[in-house]
Amino acid sequence: MKDDNFVLTPALLLNAYAAGVFPMSEGRDDPEIFWVDPRRRGVLPLNGLHISRSLAKRMRRGGYVVTLNTDFAGVVDACADRPETWINAEIRRLYLMLHDLGHAHSLEVWQDGALIGGVYGVTLGAAFFGESMFSRATDGSKLALVHLSDHLRRCGFVLFDTQFITDHLASLGAIEISRATYRSHLELALQHPADIAQYPLDPDTQSVLQRSTQTS
Repeated sequence: MKDDNFVLTPALLLNAYAAGVFPMSEGRDDPEIFWVDPRRRGVLPLNGLHISRSLAKRMRRGGYVVTLNTDFAGVVDACADRPETWINAEIRRLYLMLHDLGHAHSLEVWQDGALIGGVYGVTLGAAFFGESMFSRATDGSKLALVHLSDHLRRCGFVLFDTQFITDHLASLGAIEISRATYRSHLELALQHPADIAQYPLDPDTQSVLQRSTQTS
């Protein structure tokens, strides 16, 4: 659905998310932005995360640190740092603005001071709309998703929208639902307030793993 007759602003972006659509571009060098409304929507159930034995072992081994909103621009840029990306300059600018307004957030995974994984997205009500993730080390993005899912659940979120589903997301328990079912879930999530900053991130990886295992 392409429309050249609007100026995309943070307020319009938020209205679009509330209506169940999100923006993309064809590539980093394509200035055009279009709306996407998938017939089948990917969601990551916050009470149904699947953690493989190998990922649980990686979490128990530790040696990494997770942070929230410490390097939002760095996460966006890392997500765009691939041969093909839908993150163009305008999308980057708009999401940095959303971040400044408190509606876009990132979770970072660090190892030895280096950013090895992360995810960013938009919050409205009790919904988190995942935009993109990246990994620069084995399990980097999976660690980010596990810690983010735990944090969102603790802060009262009820919907983790992944937009689409991939094998990577499916391995963590992501499922596809119909557009109508998604809209129903979204409507409920928008009726409930949630604050991603209500609690600090839990630095105890063992506790995160235990909570995630109990609810999956």
